[in-house]
Amino acid sequence: MGAKIIGGFFVTLLAIAALLIIIGIILGLLAPFIGNVPVSYNFRSIRARWTSTIVAVLGIAGTVGVFVAMLSLANGFKATLVASGSPGNALVMRAGSQSEMMGGITLDSVKIVQDAPGIARDAEGPLVTQEVVGVMPFPLITTGTDANVQVRGVSANVLRIRTFARIVQGRMFHPGLYELVVGKNATKTYAGLKFGDTVNFSGSTWKVVGIFDAGGSSFDSEVWCDSKLLNEVLKRPDNIFQSVTVHLTSPAAFQQLKDSLVSNPQLNVDVTREIDYYAKQSTAMTTLITVLGGLVAAIMAVGAVFGALNTMYSAVSERGREIATMRAVGFSSWNVILSFLFEALLISFAGGILGCLAVLPINGLTTSTMNFQTFSNLAFAFKITFSLLLMGVLFALVMGILGGVFPAIRAARRPVAQALRDL
Repeated sequence: MGAKIIGGFFVTLLAIAALLIIIGIILGLLAPFIGNVPVSYNFRSIRARWTSTIVAVLGIAGTVGVFVAMLSLANGFKATLVASGSPGNALVMRAGSQSEMMGGITLDSVKIVQDAPGIARDAEGPLVTQEVVGVMPFPLITTGTDANVQVRGVSANVLRIRTFARIVQGRMFHPGLYELVVGKNATKTYAGLKFGDTVNFSGSTWKVVGIFDAGGSSFDSEVWCDSKLLNEVLKRPDNIFQSVTVHLTSPAAFQQLKDSLVSNPQLNVDVTREIDYYAKQSTAMTTLITVLGGLVAAIMAVGAVFGALNTMYSAVSERGREIATMRAVGFSSWNVILSFLFEALLISFAGGILGCLAVLPINGLTTSTMNFQTFSNLAFAFKITFSLLLMGVLFALVMGILGGVFPAIRAARRPVAQALRDL
Protein backbone atom coordinates (compact mmCIF):
# COMPACT_ATOMS: atom_id res chain seq x y z
CA MET A 1 0.00 0.00 0.00
CA GLY A 2 2.88 2.37 0.79
CA ALA A 3 4.31 1.99 -2.71
CA LYS A 4 0.91 2.70 -4.21
CA ILE A 5 0.54 5.88 -2.15
CA ILE A 6 4.04 7.04 -3.17
CA GLY A 7 3.17 6.30 -6.79
CA GLY A 8 -0.06 8.24 -6.36
CA PHE A 9 1.83 11.26 -4.99
CA PHE A 10 4.14 11.10 -8.00
CA VAL A 11 1.13 11.08 -10.33
CA THR A 12 -0.32 14.03 -8.41
CA LEU A 13 2.93 15.98 -8.78
CA LEU A 14 2.80 15.37 -12.53
CA ALA A 15 -0.79 16.64 -12.59
CA ILE A 16 0.20 19.74 -10.59
CA ALA A 17 3.11 20.43 -12.93
CA ALA A 18 0.88 20.10 -15.98
CA LEU A 19 -1.73 22.41 -14.46
CA LEU A 20 0.88 24.99 -13.50
CA ILE A 21 2.08 25.03 -17.09
CA ILE A 22 -1.52 25.46 -18.31
CA ILE A 23 -2.17 28.25 -15.81
CA GLY A 24 1.10 29.93 -16.80
CA ILE A 25 0.05 29.90 -20.45
CA ILE A 26 -3.40 31.30 -19.56
CA LEU A 27 -1.86 34.06 -17.43
CA GLY A 28 0.50 34.89 -20.27
CA LEU A 29 -2.45 35.31 -22.60
CA LEU A 30 -4.35 37.40 -20.04
CA ALA A 31 -1.38 39.57 -19.07
CA PRO A 32 -2.34 42.44 -21.41
CA PHE A 33 -5.75 42.61 -19.72
CA ILE A 34 -4.55 42.21 -16.12
CA GLY A 35 -2.16 45.10 -16.55
CA ASN A 36 0.23 45.76 -13.67
CA VAL A 37 -1.86 44.37 -10.80
CA PRO A 38 0.80 42.46 -8.80
CA VAL A 39 0.12 38.82 -7.94
CA SER A 40 1.49 39.47 -4.45
CA TYR A 41 -1.54 41.72 -3.90
CA ASN A 42 -3.84 38.70 -4.29
CA PHE A 43 -1.74 36.55 -1.95
CA ARG A 44 -1.83 39.29 0.73
CA SER A 45 -5.60 39.50 0.33
CA ILE A 46 -5.99 35.74 0.81
CA ARG A 47 -3.76 35.83 3.90
CA ALA A 48 -5.78 38.69 5.38
CA ARG A 49 -9.01 36.67 5.13
CA TRP A 50 -7.48 33.29 6.03
CA THR A 51 -10.46 31.95 8.02
CA SER A 52 -13.01 32.30 5.22
CA THR A 53 -10.37 31.17 2.72
CA ILE A 54 -9.79 27.94 4.65
CA VAL A 55 -13.54 27.25 4.70
CA ALA A 56 -13.73 27.73 0.92
CA VAL A 57 -10.63 25.57 0.32
CA LEU A 58 -11.98 22.73 2.50
CA GLY A 59 -15.38 22.85 0.78
CA ILE A 60 -13.78 22.58 -2.65
CA ALA A 61 -11.36 19.89 -1.42
CA GLY A 62 -14.22 17.75 -0.09
CA THR A 63 -16.11 18.03 -3.36
CA VAL A 64 -13.05 17.16 -5.44
CA GLY A 65 -12.27 14.22 -3.14
CA VAL A 66 -15.73 12.73 -3.59
CA PHE A 67 -15.63 13.40 -7.34
CA VAL A 68 -12.28 11.65 -7.83
CA ALA A 69 -13.16 8.79 -5.46
CA MET A 70 -16.38 7.95 -7.31
CA LEU A 71 -14.71 8.11 -10.71
CA SER A 72 -11.83 5.93 -9.46
CA LEU A 73 -14.42 3.43 -8.22
CA ALA A 74 -16.00 3.22 -11.68
CA ASN A 75 -12.55 3.18 -13.26
CA GLY A 76 -11.43 0.28 -11.06
CA PHE A 77 -14.56 -1.76 -11.75
CA LYS A 78 -14.19 -1.31 -15.49
CA ALA A 79 -10.45 -2.05 -15.41
CA THR A 80 -11.06 -5.29 -13.51
CA LEU A 81 -13.61 -6.57 -16.01
CA VAL A 82 -11.71 -5.43 -19.10
CA ALA A 83 -8.59 -7.17 -17.74
CA SER A 84 -10.58 -10.41 -17.80
CA GLY A 85 -10.51 -10.44 -21.57
CA SER A 86 -7.61 -11.18 -23.87
CA PRO A 87 -7.40 -9.96 -27.50
CA GLY A 88 -6.02 -13.40 -28.34
CA ASN A 89 -9.16 -15.20 -27.10
CA ALA A 90 -12.68 -15.47 -28.47
CA LEU A 91 -15.91 -16.33 -26.66
CA VAL A 92 -18.55 -18.54 -28.29
CA MET A 93 -22.08 -18.50 -26.87
CA ARG A 94 -25.60 -19.29 -28.00
CA ALA A 95 -26.88 -16.66 -30.43
CA GLY A 96 -28.72 -13.86 -28.63
CA SER A 97 -27.18 -14.54 -25.20
CA GLN A 98 -26.31 -11.33 -23.34
CA SER A 99 -24.09 -13.10 -20.80
CA GLU A 100 -22.68 -16.51 -19.98
CA MET A 101 -25.40 -17.00 -17.36
CA MET A 102 -27.97 -17.10 -20.17
CA GLY A 103 -25.82 -19.11 -22.58
CA GLY A 104 -26.14 -22.69 -23.70
CA ILE A 105 -24.03 -24.73 -26.11
CA THR A 106 -24.13 -28.50 -26.58
CA LEU A 107 -21.20 -30.90 -26.47
CA ASP A 108 -21.72 -31.67 -30.17
CA SER A 109 -21.39 -27.95 -30.94
CA VAL A 110 -18.23 -27.80 -28.84
CA LYS A 111 -16.70 -30.54 -30.99
CA ILE A 112 -17.52 -28.55 -34.14
CA VAL A 113 -15.97 -25.42 -32.61
CA GLN A 114 -12.77 -27.34 -31.80
CA ASP A 115 -12.24 -28.08 -35.50
CA ALA A 116 -12.81 -24.50 -36.69
CA PRO A 117 -10.00 -22.57 -38.41
CA GLY A 118 -8.07 -19.95 -36.47
CA ILE A 119 -7.93 -21.91 -33.18
CA ALA A 120 -4.49 -22.50 -31.70
CA ARG A 121 -3.38 -26.04 -30.90
CA ASP A 122 -0.67 -27.61 -28.81
CA ALA A 123 0.55 -31.17 -28.29
CA GLU A 124 -2.64 -32.06 -26.39
CA GLY A 125 -5.06 -30.69 -28.98
CA PRO A 126 -7.07 -27.51 -29.64
CA LEU A 127 -6.87 -24.78 -27.01
CA VAL A 128 -10.57 -24.73 -26.16
CA THR A 129 -12.28 -24.68 -22.76
CA GLN A 130 -16.00 -25.40 -22.44
CA GLU A 131 -17.34 -23.69 -19.34
CA VAL A 132 -20.21 -23.76 -16.88
CA VAL A 133 -21.02 -20.81 -14.61
CA GLY A 134 -22.87 -21.02 -11.30
CA VAL A 135 -23.31 -18.86 -8.21
CA MET A 136 -22.78 -20.26 -4.70
CA PRO A 137 -23.16 -18.55 -1.30
CA PHE A 138 -20.00 -18.26 0.80
CA PRO A 139 -19.64 -16.27 4.06
CA LEU A 140 -17.66 -13.05 3.95
CA ILE A 141 -14.64 -13.04 6.25
CA THR A 142 -15.45 -9.50 7.46
CA THR A 143 -19.13 -9.95 8.39
CA GLY A 144 -19.90 -13.67 8.28
CA THR A 145 -22.90 -13.02 6.03
CA ASP A 146 -23.28 -14.93 2.79
CA ALA A 147 -22.34 -13.39 -0.54
CA ASN A 148 -22.69 -14.82 -4.03
CA VAL A 149 -19.44 -16.22 -5.42
CA GLN A 150 -19.12 -17.16 -9.07
CA VAL A 151 -18.06 -20.78 -9.46
CA ARG A 152 -16.75 -21.51 -12.96
CA GLY A 153 -16.45 -24.98 -14.39
CA VAL A 154 -13.54 -25.06 -16.82
CA SER A 155 -11.45 -27.53 -18.77
CA ALA A 156 -8.15 -28.69 -17.32
CA ASN A 157 -6.24 -26.77 -20.02
CA VAL A 158 -7.73 -23.40 -19.07
CA LEU A 159 -4.37 -21.95 -17.96
CA ARG A 160 -2.99 -22.49 -21.46
CA ILE A 161 -5.92 -20.47 -22.85
CA ARG A 162 -6.04 -17.71 -20.24
CA THR A 163 -2.30 -17.29 -20.26
CA PHE A 164 -2.37 -14.31 -17.85
CA ALA A 165 -3.58 -16.61 -15.02
CA ARG A 166 -1.14 -18.73 -13.04
CA ILE A 167 -1.13 -20.96 -9.98
CA VAL A 168 0.69 -19.18 -7.13
CA GLN A 169 0.07 -21.76 -4.40
CA GLY A 170 -0.63 -25.47 -4.66
CA ARG A 171 -1.56 -27.00 -8.02
CA MET A 172 -4.25 -27.13 -10.68
CA PHE A 173 -7.26 -29.39 -10.04
CA HIS A 174 -7.29 -32.88 -11.53
CA PRO A 175 -10.17 -33.60 -13.96
CA GLY A 176 -12.85 -35.85 -12.48
CA LEU A 177 -11.97 -35.03 -8.86
CA TYR A 178 -13.90 -32.74 -6.51
CA GLU A 179 -11.12 -30.17 -6.33
CA LEU A 180 -11.13 -26.37 -6.50
CA VAL A 181 -8.65 -23.66 -7.41
CA VAL A 182 -9.52 -20.25 -5.94
CA GLY A 183 -8.77 -16.72 -7.17
CA LYS A 184 -6.46 -14.67 -4.95
CA ASN A 185 -9.17 -12.12 -4.11
CA ALA A 186 -11.74 -14.81 -3.31
CA THR A 187 -9.44 -16.54 -0.85
CA LYS A 188 -8.96 -13.22 0.99
CA THR A 189 -12.64 -12.26 0.91
CA TYR A 190 -14.58 -15.41 1.77
CA ALA A 191 -14.30 -17.82 4.69
CA GLY A 192 -13.47 -21.44 3.95
CA LEU A 193 -11.61 -20.85 0.68
CA LYS A 194 -8.03 -20.91 1.95
CA PHE A 195 -5.52 -23.33 0.49
CA GLY A 196 -6.16 -26.81 1.91
CA ASP A 197 -9.70 -26.03 3.14
CA THR A 198 -12.60 -28.41 2.55
CA VAL A 199 -15.78 -26.86 1.15
CA ASN A 200 -19.32 -28.22 1.03
CA PHE A 201 -21.79 -26.96 -1.54
CA SER A 202 -24.63 -28.50 -3.54
CA GLY A 203 -24.33 -31.73 -1.56
CA SER A 204 -20.71 -32.38 -2.52
CA THR A 205 -17.42 -32.00 -0.65
CA TRP A 206 -14.61 -30.19 -2.44
CA LYS A 207 -11.00 -29.51 -1.49
CA VAL A 208 -9.11 -26.30 -2.29
CA VAL A 209 -5.91 -27.55 -3.94
CA GLY A 210 -4.62 -24.32 -5.45
CA ILE A 211 -4.71 -20.52 -5.45
CA PHE A 212 -4.39 -18.66 -8.75
CA ASP A 213 -3.55 -15.10 -9.72
CA ALA A 214 -5.44 -13.80 -12.77
CA GLY A 215 -3.65 -10.46 -12.99
CA GLY A 216 -6.24 -8.31 -11.22
CA SER A 217 -9.10 -9.45 -13.47
CA SER A 218 -12.59 -10.52 -12.39
CA PHE A 219 -11.41 -14.14 -12.42
CA ASP A 220 -9.52 -13.36 -9.19
CA SER A 221 -12.94 -13.30 -7.48
CA GLU A 222 -13.97 -16.70 -8.87
CA VAL A 223 -13.64 -20.36 -7.91
CA TRP A 224 -12.71 -22.81 -10.67
CA CYS A 225 -13.37 -26.55 -10.92
CA ASP A 226 -14.01 -29.31 -13.46
CA SER A 227 -16.89 -28.22 -15.73
CA LYS A 228 -18.37 -31.73 -16.00
CA LEU A 229 -18.50 -32.14 -12.23
CA LEU A 230 -20.03 -28.68 -11.77
CA ASN A 231 -22.75 -29.60 -14.26
CA GLU A 232 -23.39 -32.70 -12.20
CA VAL A 233 -23.72 -30.98 -8.82
CA LEU A 234 -25.87 -28.21 -10.32
CA LYS A 235 -28.24 -30.88 -11.70
CA ARG A 236 -27.74 -29.71 -15.26
CA PRO A 237 -27.50 -31.90 -18.40
CA ASP A 238 -23.98 -33.25 -18.73
CA ASN A 239 -23.81 -32.37 -22.43
CA ILE A 240 -24.77 -28.68 -22.08
CA PHE A 241 -22.27 -25.92 -21.35
CA GLN A 242 -22.80 -22.16 -21.18
CA SER A 243 -19.87 -20.88 -23.20
CA VAL A 244 -16.72 -21.89 -25.01
CA THR A 245 -13.52 -19.84 -24.81
CA VAL A 246 -10.91 -20.47 -27.50
CA HIS A 247 -7.32 -19.29 -27.88
CA LEU A 248 -6.63 -17.94 -31.37
CA THR A 249 -3.55 -18.54 -33.47
CA SER A 250 -3.32 -14.73 -33.49
CA PRO A 251 -5.74 -11.84 -32.81
CA ALA A 252 -6.06 -11.42 -36.59
CA ALA A 253 -7.56 -14.92 -36.86
CA PHE A 254 -10.74 -13.81 -35.06
CA GLN A 255 -12.68 -12.87 -38.17
CA GLN A 256 -11.83 -16.16 -39.88
CA LEU A 257 -13.10 -18.08 -36.84
CA LYS A 258 -16.25 -15.96 -36.57
CA ASP A 259 -17.14 -16.32 -40.26
CA SER A 260 -16.65 -20.07 -40.06
CA LEU A 261 -18.83 -20.60 -36.99
CA VAL A 262 -21.60 -18.10 -37.68
CA SER A 263 -22.11 -19.39 -41.22
CA ASN A 264 -22.17 -23.05 -40.13
CA PRO A 265 -25.80 -24.32 -40.41
CA GLN A 266 -25.14 -26.85 -37.63
CA LEU A 267 -24.52 -24.07 -35.14
CA ASN A 268 -26.54 -21.22 -33.65
CA VAL A 269 -23.85 -19.16 -31.99
CA ASP A 270 -22.42 -15.68 -31.59
CA VAL A 271 -18.66 -15.13 -31.53
CA THR A 272 -17.09 -12.12 -29.80
CA ARG A 273 -13.61 -11.16 -28.77
CA GLU A 274 -13.23 -11.96 -25.09
CA ILE A 275 -11.96 -8.46 -24.32
CA ASP A 276 -15.03 -6.89 -25.99
CA TYR A 277 -17.40 -9.16 -24.06
CA TYR A 278 -16.01 -8.12 -20.67
CA ALA A 279 -15.82 -4.45 -21.64
CA LYS A 280 -19.54 -4.59 -22.44
CA GLN A 281 -20.24 -6.34 -19.12
CA SER A 282 -18.76 -3.36 -17.27
CA THR A 283 -20.92 -0.71 -18.96
CA ALA A 284 -24.03 -0.85 -16.75
CA MET A 285 -22.23 -0.67 -13.41
CA THR A 286 -19.68 1.96 -14.44
CA THR A 287 -22.48 4.14 -15.82
CA LEU A 288 -24.44 3.78 -12.57
CA ILE A 289 -21.44 4.64 -10.39
CA THR A 290 -20.48 7.58 -12.60
CA VAL A 291 -24.00 9.03 -12.63
CA LEU A 292 -24.48 8.64 -8.87
CA GLY A 293 -21.02 10.06 -8.21
CA GLY A 294 -21.73 12.97 -10.54
CA LEU A 295 -24.98 13.76 -8.72
CA VAL A 296 -23.32 13.68 -5.30
CA ALA A 297 -20.41 15.81 -6.55
CA ALA A 298 -22.82 18.28 -8.19
CA ILE A 299 -24.78 18.72 -4.95
CA MET A 300 -21.57 19.23 -2.98
CA ALA A 301 -20.27 21.57 -5.68
CA VAL A 302 -23.23 23.90 -5.12
CA GLY A 303 -22.22 24.25 -1.47
CA ALA A 304 -18.57 24.74 -2.41
CA VAL A 305 -19.45 27.44 -4.94
CA PHE A 306 -21.52 29.28 -2.34
CA GLY A 307 -18.54 29.08 0.02
CA ALA A 308 -16.32 30.61 -2.64
CA LEU A 309 -18.96 33.27 -3.37
CA ASN A 310 -19.13 34.18 0.32
CA THR A 311 -15.33 34.47 0.51
CA MET A 312 -15.05 36.63 -2.60
CA TYR A 313 -18.04 38.87 -1.76
CA SER A 314 -16.45 39.39 1.65
CA ALA A 315 -13.22 40.40 -0.07
CA VAL A 316 -15.10 42.86 -2.30
CA SER A 317 -16.92 44.51 0.61
CA GLU A 318 -13.74 44.85 2.69
CA ARG A 319 -11.63 46.19 -0.17
CA GLY A 320 -13.98 48.81 -1.56
CA ARG A 321 -11.48 51.63 -1.01
CA GLU A 322 -8.63 49.60 -2.50
CA ILE A 323 -10.68 48.86 -5.60
CA ALA A 324 -11.66 52.52 -5.98
CA THR A 325 -8.04 53.59 -5.62
CA MET A 326 -6.95 51.07 -8.26
CA ARG A 327 -9.59 52.37 -10.65
CA ALA A 328 -8.63 56.00 -9.90
CA VAL A 329 -4.95 55.48 -10.70
CA GLY A 330 -5.73 53.93 -14.08
CA PHE A 331 -6.59 50.25 -13.71
CA SER A 332 -9.50 49.29 -15.95
CA SER A 333 -12.60 47.24 -15.03
CA TRP A 334 -11.01 44.27 -16.82
CA ASN A 335 -7.94 44.58 -14.60
CA VAL A 336 -10.11 44.40 -11.48
CA ILE A 337 -12.28 41.52 -12.75
CA LEU A 338 -9.32 39.39 -13.78
CA SER A 339 -7.47 40.14 -10.56
CA PHE A 340 -10.40 38.90 -8.47
CA LEU A 341 -10.87 35.88 -10.74
CA PHE A 342 -7.21 35.02 -10.31
CA GLU A 343 -7.68 35.17 -6.54
CA ALA A 344 -10.68 32.82 -6.75
CA LEU A 345 -8.68 30.45 -8.94
CA LEU A 346 -5.85 30.40 -6.39
CA ILE A 347 -8.30 29.36 -3.68
CA SER A 348 -9.95 26.69 -5.85
CA PHE A 349 -6.58 25.39 -7.08
CA ALA A 350 -5.44 24.89 -3.48
CA GLY A 351 -8.73 23.10 -2.74
CA GLY A 352 -8.36 20.89 -5.80
CA ILE A 353 -4.82 19.85 -4.92
CA LEU A 354 -5.81 19.19 -1.29
CA GLY A 355 -8.79 17.09 -2.40
CA CYS A 356 -6.59 15.00 -4.72
CA LEU A 357 -3.98 14.45 -2.02
CA ALA A 358 -6.65 13.47 0.52
CA VAL A 359 -8.12 10.78 -1.74
CA LEU A 360 -4.78 9.21 -2.79
CA PRO A 361 -4.63 6.67 0.10
CA ILE A 362 -7.65 4.81 -1.35
CA ASN A 363 -5.77 4.11 -4.59
CA GLY A 364 -5.43 0.33 -4.82
CA LEU A 365 -7.80 -0.26 -1.91
CA THR A 366 -9.92 -3.33 -2.63
CA THR A 367 -13.69 -3.28 -2.27
CA SER A 368 -16.49 -5.39 -3.74
CA THR A 369 -19.92 -5.02 -5.25
CA MET A 370 -22.57 -6.99 -7.07
CA ASN A 371 -21.98 -7.62 -10.75
CA PHE A 372 -25.49 -7.19 -12.17
CA GLN A 373 -24.64 -9.32 -15.20
CA THR A 374 -23.77 -12.44 -13.19
CA PHE A 375 -25.39 -11.63 -9.79
CA SER A 376 -22.11 -12.53 -8.12
CA ASN A 377 -19.85 -10.55 -5.82
CA LEU A 378 -16.89 -8.95 -7.60
CA ALA A 379 -13.79 -7.65 -5.83
CA PHE A 380 -11.95 -4.74 -7.45
CA ALA A 381 -9.62 -1.91 -6.49
CA PHE A 382 -10.00 1.87 -6.62
CA LYS A 383 -7.96 3.07 -9.59
CA ILE A 384 -6.78 6.68 -9.48
CA THR A 385 -5.05 7.81 -12.66
CA PHE A 386 -3.35 10.97 -13.88
CA SER A 387 -6.41 11.86 -15.96
CA LEU A 388 -8.73 11.57 -12.93
CA LEU A 389 -6.51 13.85 -10.85
CA LEU A 390 -6.38 16.31 -13.71
CA MET A 391 -10.18 16.22 -13.99
CA GLY A 392 -10.46 16.78 -10.23
CA VAL A 393 -8.31 19.92 -10.26
CA LEU A 394 -10.03 21.26 -13.38
CA PHE A 395 -13.38 20.64 -11.64
CA ALA A 396 -12.07 22.72 -8.72
CA LEU A 397 -11.04 25.54 -11.08
CA VAL A 398 -14.52 25.55 -12.61
CA MET A 399 -16.00 25.93 -9.11
CA GLY A 400 -13.53 28.77 -8.49
CA ILE A 401 -14.62 30.59 -11.64
CA LEU A 402 -18.31 30.17 -10.75
CA GLY A 403 -17.62 31.42 -7.23
CA GLY A 404 -15.47 34.35 -8.33
CA VAL A 405 -16.98 35.79 -11.49
CA PHE A 406 -19.99 37.55 -9.91
CA PRO A 407 -18.06 39.13 -7.01
CA ALA A 408 -15.39 40.21 -9.54
CA ILE A 409 -18.01 41.91 -11.73
CA ARG A 410 -19.51 43.58 -8.68
CA ALA A 411 -16.07 44.87 -7.67
CA ALA A 412 -15.49 46.33 -11.15
CA ARG A 413 -18.87 48.10 -11.10
CA ARG A 414 -18.40 49.87 -7.76
CA PRO A 415 -18.78 53.66 -8.23
CA VAL A 416 -15.29 55.13 -8.00
CA ALA A 417 -16.33 58.62 -6.91
CA GLN A 418 -18.50 57.36 -4.02
CA ALA A 419 -15.77 55.03 -2.76
CA LEU A 420 -13.18 57.82 -2.90
CA ARG A 421 -15.43 60.17 -0.91
CA ASP A 422 -15.42 57.57 1.87
CA LEU A 423 -11.61 57.60 2.14
